[in-house]
Order: sequence, then structure tokens, then C-alpha cells
Amino acid sequence: MASSATVHVAVGVLQDASGRVLLTRRPPSAHQGNLWEFPGGKVESGESVMKALGRELAEELGVHVSAAEPLMTIAHDYGDKQVLLDIHKVTAWSGEPRGLEGQPLAWVLPHALMTMRFPQPTRLSWHAYKVRTVINWHLRSVSTVNPTTPP
Repeated sequence: MASSATVHVAVGVLQDASGRVLLTRRPPSAHQGNLWEFPGGKVESGESVMKALGRELAEELGVHVSAAEPLMTIAHDYGDKQVLLDIHKVTAWSGEPRGLEGQPLAWVLPHALMTMRFPQPTRLSWHAYKVRTVINWHLRSVSTVNPTTPP
């Protein structure tokens, strides 16, 4: 569990039938604004990570998570903020992902993650690489992906 000074974040990795991974762009006014990230948000006090993941993806993307499994956790200190990213592979969902908060979305093949600008690129790009590696390994055999192919 994250300390009170650490922001605990539930993060979802959604992959479509073509193998692309969904990214969202942070608003310009947000901490680390205009950079790409995997969708998700803060775990509220007393809330489980899975409940937070479902709530955040419904609020941000309009999708309803029906199954997810842990991929990894990443603790990171930005200097002005500490975060604990609790990353899950979303294995089943319903609804068409869309930016309900006005945020741009991008479906990106895992090998292209290294070209995306993530927060603190020198550190989180490496984490994105690790996520890409884990995604490739875990999702190679997944047969239950969302049958809806995003545009």
C-alpha cells in the first residue's frame, strides 16, 4: 500500500484485437501535461485497486471492465510528487473507448511505445518498455480480447 504522501494510481492496459495498446494524453494543465499515459487514475481512500480501475476507466473512457489481472507496480518519485502505479492488463471490457474528458486517445502497437512521450521520458520510457515486454508475453495467448476494433 502507498504511503499517505504517495499518490496510488490504478492503471489499465487495454489491447485491441489488432494488438494495439490504448494510450491517453494528459491535459496541458495537469502534472506532466501533454504527455501520453496508460489510462487510469487515483485510488480513493478505502477503495480497492480493481474498483478504482473500473471507476476510472468508466469515467475517462466509457468502458466497463469485467476482467483484469495485475501486470506490475512501479513506484516513481518526480521530485514534487511520488506515485505508485498499480498496472493491470484489462482482459475483458465492454464499450467503445472514447475520451470522455476531452483527452486524445491513441491505439499504438507495443513496439511503438518507445516513440511516445511519457512523463519523465528517461525513466518512464524504460518502464513503458518493460510494460511492452510484459504485454507481449502475457497477451500473446489471450483469446478473450474486446471484439470491437477501435477506429
